Amino acid sequence: MNREEEIARTRYIAMNAVRIGAIAVLLVGLMIARRVLDGPWWLGAALAVAGLLAFFFLPTLMVRRWKRADGERGQ
Repeated sequence: MNREEEIARTRYIAMNAVRIGAIAVLLVGLMIARRVLDGPWWLGAALAVAGLLAFFFLPTLMVRRWKRADGERGQ
């Protein structure tokens, strides 16, 4: 495996780990909001929203940062 393939594989794993973590945060937040786990309702709602936003927007931000870093290295 060459260097570019290794970088792409690592980035793919990182993006999926972020998505899985975001889903975990979302589920914990929903469980708190639904009183399955102990905690204030507002904490559960905040965690659920944070998990949802992280799922959709963090991978995009990661890709932007990687592209910017690759552009700086390529010049």
